[in-house]
Amino acid sequence: MQNPSPDIAALGVQAHRLDPVFQPRSIAVVGASADPRKIGGRPIAYMIRSGYAGPLYPINPGQAEVQGLRAYASLADIGEPVDQVVIAVAGKHVAAAVDDAIAQRARSIVVFSSGFGEIDEDGRRQQEDIAARCKTAGVHLMGPNCIGVFNARQASYSTFMTALEHQIFEAGSVGIVSQSGAIGSYLYGIAGDRGLRFSHFVATGNEAGLDVADCIEWMAHDADTRVVMAYIEGSQDGDRLYRALETARRLRKPVILLKVGRSEQGAAAAASHTGSLAGSDAMFDAVFRETGAWRARTLEEMVDLAYACSISPLPRGNRLGVITPSGGVGVIAADEAADCGLVLPVLPDELQRQIKEVVPFGSGTNPVDVTGQTVSDRSIYTRVLDLVCDYEGFDAILSFNASVGRSAQEFAKVSDALFAARARHPERPIALCMRAKPEIVRQLEARQILHFSDPARATTVLGALAAMGRQFDRPAPQVPDATRQTDLPAGALDEATARALLESHGVTFAPQYVAHSPDEAAEAAAQLGWPVVMKVVSPDIAHKSDVGGVALNLADADAVRSAWHTMMDKVAAACPQARIEGALLSPMVRGGVETVIGTVRDQVFGPMVMFGLGGVFVEVFKDVTFRRAPVSRETALDMVREIRALPLLTGARGKPPVDLERLAEAISAVSVFAAAHREEVASVEVNPFIALPKGGCAVDALILR
Repeated sequence: MQNPSPDIAALGVQAHRLDPVFQPRSIAVVGASADPRKIGGRPIAYMIRSGYAGPLYPINPGQAEVQGLRAYASLADIGEPVDQVVIAVAGKHVAAAVDDAIAQRARSIVVFSSGFGEIDEDGRRQQEDIAARCKTAGVHLMGPNCIGVFNARQASYSTFMTALEHQIFEAGSVGIVSQSGAIGSYLYGIAGDRGLRFSHFVATGNEAGLDVADCIEWMAHDADTRVVMAYIEGSQDGDRLYRALETARRLRKPVILLKVGRSEQGAAAAASHTGSLAGSDAMFDAVFRETGAWRARTLEEMVDLAYACSISPLPRGNRLGVITPSGGVGVIAADEAADCGLVLPVLPDELQRQIKEVVPFGSGTNPVDVTGQTVSDRSIYTRVLDLVCDYEGFDAILSFNASVGRSAQEFAKVSDALFAARARHPERPIALCMRAKPEIVRQLEARQILHFSDPARATTVLGALAAMGRQFDRPAPQVPDATRQTDLPAGALDEATARALLESHGVTFAPQYVAHSPDEAAEAAAQLGWPVVMKVVSPDIAHKSDVGGVALNLADADAVRSAWHTMMDKVAAACPQARIEGALLSPMVRGGVETVIGTVRDQVFGPMVMFGLGGVFVEVFKDVTFRRAPVSRETALDMVREIRALPLLTGARGKPPVDLERLAEAISAVSVFAAAHREEVASVEVNPFIALPKGGCAVDALILR
C-alpha cells in the first residue's frame, strides 16, 4: 500500500499557529533600555524608527520613560495580554521573566539572553526547564541565546541585530532563517547590498522551543515570502526538517540552504560499507535533494540564487539560448552550461538563415554571436534578440551586453526591444550580463530581468533555477507502507538468517543451503549446480572475505571438501572467539552488474537507504546515493538514475541493459524492511545485488543490530 506525503492544508494550519512569533500584534520588551545601542534598547529604537503600529511596551522598573515611550515596572502593570514578550535581561533573571510572560498570557516569547545550553550542562537544564514551562502553557519560545525575529512589512523588529543599525531595507519577498545570529545578520547585509529585500528574518539560537524547520515551514505558507534563505548547522528533528522542506517544494517556494559541516562524519561508522559511507552530511544532502531544497556552497552563491528566485520565474526546462557579441563569452557560457545541467540547442536552419540576414559575419548557431558590429549599430542586437526570444525552443535566455549599461544613451537603444521581449515571454527567465549603472539595474529588475557581471555566474544560476523547477514539477512522493511483518530473532544475525528475513520482505536471493559438514556441503553443491560459492556462517563475522571465510568457483565435490577445511582453519585462526554455524552454499551467478543496496539508521533522519555500484570496490568509488526510508519503486528508480555508473546498467559498450525495474523493487523492499525495524536494525547491506538483463538477485546479506 502507498501512502501520500502529509497534507499541505493540514500543515498550513500547524504553520499558522506561529503567527504570534512572526506577526505579533503587540510587543513588550523586558529589560528595555533608554540607550538605543544596548541589546535591550535596539528593538525599541528599530520599531520606533520603522513605524511599528502595534502597542509597544518597554519594561524597566527603574525608569518612567524609555526612548519617548511610557515604561512599565512589570509585565503585570500593562494590564492586558501581550502577543509577544522579548526578554533582554541577564540569564539568572530569564526564568522569572518567562513566568511573568506566561502569566500575562503572552503567545510568544523571544529570549535574547545567553548563558544556557551553549555554556554548560547546568545551563542546558535551565534551558530545558524554561522550554517545558512554555510548552505546558502553549507559548511559542524562540531562543534562548538568539538575536531575534522581525517582520519588515509590519515593522515589528524584535531583534538586536547590528546590521539594522546601519540600514533597514524596505520590505521585500525574501525570508532569512539562520541558526547563527552573526551569519544571519551578515547575510542580511550582503544580500541587501546585492539588492534583495526581506519579508522576515529569524535567528533561532539554542532552539529550545522553535527550530529552523518550524520557521521554514511558516515562511513556506507566508504569502509575503517568495524565497527562503536558510543557514543550518544541524537539526534536532530530521522528520520535522524534511516535512518543512517538502512543504516548501509542494508550494513551489524555493529554499536556498547553506548547510555547514561537510567534512563532519557524525557518529562512528557501523561495521558495514553503508555505515562507512553514510557521514551525517551525506544524509542532509540526500534530504535536500529529495525535497528540492538547493544547497549552496558559499554565501555568494546563496545570495545569487535568492536574488534570482525573488525576481525571475523558474524556467520550464533546461534549454538555454545565448546572445553575445563575444565568441569568448559564448564559450564561457557553453562550458558552464555543460557543468550545471543546461543544454544549448542548435537553432533550426530557417532561424539561422534569418539571423544571418541581420548579421552576415556572425554565428547563427547557439551561442548566437552578433559580433562587434553592434557597437555602431544596436539594431543588429535588437533584431536578433527578437528572433531568439521568440523561438519556442528555449527555456531561458542569457544575453551578454558588455558595458552597454554604463551609458544611459546606449542602453536606451536596446531597452525598448528588451522590455518588449520580456513582456511577450513572462514565463521565461532572461538574464543580462553587463556592467551597468545602479539605476539601469533597477530598471531591469523592475521588469523581472536578472543582472549579473559574470557570465559564468549567470549561467550557473540559470542552471540552478532549472533544477529547482524540475523538482517543483515532480509529484509528491508515494511512501510504501512499512508496517512490521515479522519479529527479528534475538541477538546478532548470521547471513543465512539475514537472507531469510530480507527474502520474506521481497528481496530475491540466489538459492542457498546451509551445510554443517564437508560431505553435506559437497552434496548440497551438487544439487545447487556447479560452480558454487561457499561462505562461513557466523553471527560474529561481518566481512567474511577479510578472514578467509569465502571460497569462489568451486567446481566439484573434492574442491568443496578441500575448501571447507581450509576455510574453517583460517577463520578459527583469525576469529578464535567467533561462533561457527556451518557454511552457506550458493550457485555462482555469472554476468550482470554488481550493485550495493544498504540502509543505515541516521541519528537525525532515521533509516536511510543507499544504492550504488557494488562489490569489493564500493568504498573506493563511493558512487552511491541516499534517500529516507522507506522508498517507493518510482523513487528507487530515481536513485538508480543518479549514480555516475548508470551507463553500466543501461548497456555501455554494447552490453545488454539490466532489469532496472527488478533492481528498483529490491531497493524498495530493503528500505521497507529497515523502516519497519527502525528501532532494532542499525544497518542492512545487500552487497552485491547482481543486476541482470532479466531479473537479478542478491548473493550476500548483512544485518547489524
